[in-house]
Amino acid sequence: MANSKSIRIRVLQGDVIAFGPGKAALLLAIHQSGSISAAARAIGMSYRRAWLLVEAMNQCFKSPLVATATGGAKGGGAQVTAIGHEIIARYQAMQGRAEAAVAADMAYFDTLMVQPRDSGGN
Repeated sequence: MANSKSIRIRVLQGDVIAFGPGKAALLLAIHQSGSISAAARAIGMSYRRAWLLVEAMNQCFKSPLVATATGGAKGGGAQVTAIGHEIIARYQAMQGRAEAAVAADMAYFDTLMVQPRDSGGN
């Protein structure tokens, strides 16, 4: 059975999560869709939650990670900025290095933890 346990890195700025797995997923979805609302739908998040996460990210970094355009005849849009793409790449690299660094410990935890039950239909 594949190891289903994992770690998640969160980058804090004081008490605020400046970047983490949810924000990374949202940025990737914005990149793919060109829209905050479409990205939110794609990852099962409310538009309000997605917008709040985008605002938080843009406030935590010196340059915005997402640039938005207000709606018009064709509607608004959003795009991940160059720094946003760099943050995604560095975050994914950090996540990979962290997982590799703790792989032996995670394997040990896995031997001591109850395995998840199969939900049947999956």
